Amino acid sequence: MPWSELQRRRPAWMTVRAPSAGGRHAELLGIMRGAGLHTVCEEARCPNIGECWGRGTATFQILGDVCTRACRYCAVTSGRPESAPEPLEPLRVARAVERMGLDHVVVTSVDRDDLPDRGAGHFAATIRAIRRASPGCGVEVLVPDFLGFREDALRIVLDAAPDVFNHNIETAEHLYRRVRPKGDYQRALDLLDSAKDVWAELHPGGPPLLTKSGLIVGMGETDEDVLGVLRDLREHRVDVATIGQYLQPTERHLPLDRWVTPAQFAEYRRAGEEMGFASVFAGPLVRSSYRADEQRLAARGESRAVAH
Repeated sequence: MPWSELQRRRPAWMTVRAPSAGGRHAELLGIMRGAGLHTVCEEARCPNIGECWGRGTATFQILGDVCTRACRYCAVTSGRPESAPEPLEPLRVARAVERMGLDHVVVTSVDRDDLPDRGAGHFAATIRAIRRASPGCGVEVLVPDFLGFREDALRIVLDAAPDVFNHNIETAEHLYRRVRPKGDYQRALDLLDSAKDVWAELHPGGPPLLTKSGLIVGMGETDEDVLGVLRDLREHRVDVATIGQYLQPTERHLPLDRWVTPAQFAEYRRAGEEMGFASVFAGPLVRSSYRADEQRLAARGESRAVAH
């Protein structure tokens, strides 16, 4: 089915409210622009940008806006980055977090396979800068796979003690060549599993590391594929799972395969909870960073009243 026709058939449950012209969304946009920062909310065309920015939350994208990978579902620009990481970016992110008064912040990045440490040092510097500026703020990192530098990268990032360690698996193993041609399914699982052991070595006697991963549905997988990925994640000790609907960014991107119903998302959540995940967030508009503070608290057995 042509992209345009499928988009015209977008079901009612995929309708989202456009961001308002003023208010909290406009305030955060001004802070981001003033600091010269990138957010994955904008780069990945997240459908929840109005809600999340309206609540005063955002996901910062560090290491520039050009990714060295070319995943077929992703709206982020791919190519060869023309510059090294900006050394003052961690400080600028931390100052923005402080100005926003955030309780929980997500820090992610483009893939930087061109860097010797794959960007791990920049992640660590950003975590520490946020800790200094906003000691009470929860810090979650959504990291790439650190191709060829995994063990060292894990030590660098986890030594800075993020509250949540996230790496998205995205889809079933048999779809990787088509969907994530430079990615590797088992490598993603091993990264998440190894993070637990590295954390325990670096922070003996402390609470265990909370790990997290996300899937996107509508890219050619079956419902059984989704359940299989969830089982693999649990076998690799992942605590939190997110599952959301794929939205094809442009005609050049991977074709949308299906619209998954809210009822089926509820089944994914039920199945994941039965498998032993501490928290499963599943829904058409769910994204890895969507209500990330609530995901963390739910996994810890806590709750927080949030205005909808």
